[in-house]
Amino acid sequence: MNVDEKEVQKFNDISYSWWDPEGPFKPLHMLNPIRTNFIKNQINLKNKSLIDVGCGGGLLCENLASKDTDITGIDLSEDAIEIAKTHQSLKDLNIDYQKISLENLIKKTKKRYDVLTCLELIEHVPDPEKLIKDCINITNKKSDLFFSTLNRNLISYLISIIGAEYILNILPKGTHNYKNFIKPSEFFNILRKNSLVIKNIKGINYNILAKKFYESNNPKVNYILHCRKNYD
Repeated sequence: MNVDEKEVQKFNDISYSWWDPEGPFKPLHMLNPIRTNFIKNQINLKNKSLIDVGCGGGLLCENLASKDTDITGIDLSEDAIEIAKTHQSLKDLNIDYQKISLENLIKKTKKRYDVLTCLELIEHVPDPEKLIKDCINITNKKSDLFFSTLNRNLISYLISIIGAEYILNILPKGTHNYKNFIKPSEFFNILRKNSLVIKNIKGINYNILAKKFYESNNPKVNYILHCRKNYD
């Protein structure tokens, strides 16, 4: 299975803080509006089925939820899924949260989704390419897929690990493993090999003075991309 159990446990240990905007997941709370706006600016989610792979405590799922969108969130952290279920009940939402791996979901169901989001997960698995291929396999022939991850270069290392984890302390130490970062060119090659068309890519940068993330045309560190299946 394409899972790093240490990574799962790492997120289990701090799952109680998923909905605390000043807790360990503060960067995700800060990133969430940027990611949500990017997705909504690319496609109309009305009457679509969407799966969020690595949904954690449900931050993105809740932002994308509406009565016209069928949303499923999956994650291997049992604690995170329980938090997500509890929080959505407080807001009277209808999101199908499941503690299951993507590999097992593909085996378990014949359902294929119109939209897939897999954000800030690829850098936390042993085999990023397999995760990307599994994401493709769980979607239908004309689906839209969204990914975000970290670029692999010296600047990204200095900013996302040395800066974010050790100097600014906006991420817990040990959050990221540099060897799992993936360059956009490598990502594009995987997508094209699987007949996907890249529609858009944007960088997500951090303004240290304003202490805010913002969308940019520079994917040097963190980036989000939209691609589409082009199967007949």
